[in-house]
Amino acid sequence: MRPRTLRTALATLTAGLAAAGCLTAAGPAAAQDRPPRNDCSPSVSLTGFSDALDKTTHDGTYVGNLSALARDRRGAVAALSDRSALFRLDAHTLKPRGVIPLADENGAPLDSEGLVVDRDGTYLVSSETEPSVRRHSRTGEILGRLPVPDALRTAPAGRAQVNGSFEGLTLLPGGRTLIASMEYPLAGDPADLVRFQSWQRTRHGDFRLGAQYSYRTDTGLGVSEVTAAPDGRLLVLERGFTSGVGNTVRLYLADRRGATFGKTLLADLADCPSLGATAKQPQPNPLLDNIEGMTVTGRAKGRLNVLLVSDDNQNAVQTTRLYELRVRVR
Repeated sequence: MRPRTLRTALATLTAGLAAAGCLTAAGPAAAQDRPPRNDCSPSVSLTGFSDALDKTTHDGTYVGNLSALARDRRGAVAALSDRSALFRLDAHTLKPRGVIPLADENGAPLDSEGLVVDRDGTYLVSSETEPSVRRHSRTGEILGRLPVPDALRTAPAGRAQVNGSFEGLTLLPGGRTLIASMEYPLAGDPADLVRFQSWQRTRHGDFRLGAQYSYRTDTGLGVSEVTAAPDGRLLVLERGFTSGVGNTVRLYLADRRGATFGKTLLADLADCPSLGATAKQPQPNPLLDNIEGMTVTGRAKGRLNVLLVSDDNQNAVQTTRLYELRVRVR
């Protein structure tokens, strides 16, 4: 997507959906392509959000449970449901234009959590079930499967927690290094340490196991998504939930330092302006929900355009919400 395409998409959605109260944008500053002033922090601004996809269907498939986003070379956005559906979102309106069913080698559904659109248009999809990373064709067929270290497999086969393994997936600039992030620690690891597993692309186009890195989370939080910035550093979403209180969602910039990733806080999203958002359950900020997906959609005036999505878990008190951020990384 070109740097201004998402801004155009939000403007289009505003015109078409304002009457339904589905979209709130950032006002004149957003509309005129000036630096937004809806600051969450000195590094991050919120330029708009949309609830237009919430509790909708496309071709008979529920548009929700969205756990990952990925941009392709033509600017369209793919949105992955953890209920084995892959949606193609229109580059201009962000409305669904197609859906592809996904399954494992036996036709069983995947707990699909991480997504990369590779340079040839095929999809790399991580699943928490085993965990696994599979390559799927543009129409959803399985083309191959990447190796996974034994220790990262879900217990009892390995040390990973059930529903706590490959939550994020990203391809670094240049397309040679793939990274999957574990959501929670392995059994026996410190409570704040999660593993990032890498793979290196071979000259034949396959991926072989690469280095493994450690990343320290904030207390009580897990890693819900990672996505590569243009300079090769990672944007990392840390997320948690407390019943009766709501979600904590923090955006970090991470860079490799030997066998570890160091991190710098970019923003706690509870500090963003709500822009009139409403929540169906207690939240420290009504803007917040179960944010799981993230992708960089472009760059403008030294800032990255970043799109986020929340996973509603097909739950009446949660919302499928798209967020647009402007992020400055130094």
